[in-house]
Amino acid sequence: MAKKPSKRREALLQKVDVTKEYGVDEAMETLSGLKSAKFDETVEVALNLNVDPRHADQMVRGSVVLPHGTGKKVRVAVFAKDAKADEAKAAGADIVGAADLIEEIQAGNINFDTVISTPDMMGVLGKVARILGPKGLMPNPKTGTVTMDVTKAVTEAKAGKVNFRVDKKGNIHAGIGKVSFGKDKIKENFIMLLETVNKAKPASAKGRYISNAAISLTMSPAVTLDTSEVMDIK
Repeated sequence: MAKKPSKRREALLQKVDVTKEYGVDEAMETLSGLKSAKFDETVEVALNLNVDPRHADQMVRGSVVLPHGTGKKVRVAVFAKDAKADEAKAAGADIVGAADLIEEIQAGNINFDTVISTPDMMGVLGKVARILGPKGLMPNPKTGTVTMDVTKAVTEAKAGKVNFRVDKKGNIHAGIGKVSFGKDKIKENFIMLLETVNKAKPASAKGRYISNAAISLTMSPAVTLDTSEVMDIK
């Protein structure tokens, strides 16, 4: 027997037309009226792409620095040595290390949200790829997290850089800010994310690129978006 929605949930559902595809502006307006939690809820975007990630040429991944950040304090770990380690610390990295950091990860101590590595450290990182990979933490050149420019990478991560990657079913989920940002800043972050995802469309992807798109708060029902409008964001 299905669990009956709470009164709070029922009240929120009254504010969303589940049969409708909302334009971006109307969706932002609707979203601003769905705040119900005592904490500052995260604004979350869910996309389903018409791609098959099993094929390397249809893997969609990338990163974007949101104009207003994510509203989340990001703890950054950097794998680097010598001068690059000093550079990472000066840039504001929370954790900097090499073999010692590998041991911490193997012991289950993962006290960070983003991992950056200089190219020469990637061989060492291979030892914990099976731990970091499933958590979406493995550095990758395509997201700018394998780089010699650690100052830029750390600064962007701290400023609200979002890495995205389709899962096995072609889904992308990303947090793009807090409800307290207000609808204008949320919209600007949303537009930046969608521009980046649309530009990442694989040449081999055929037909409608974005099958479904929705935006929601941590505790709210989803607001379904007009995919035609979303795909026109370039």
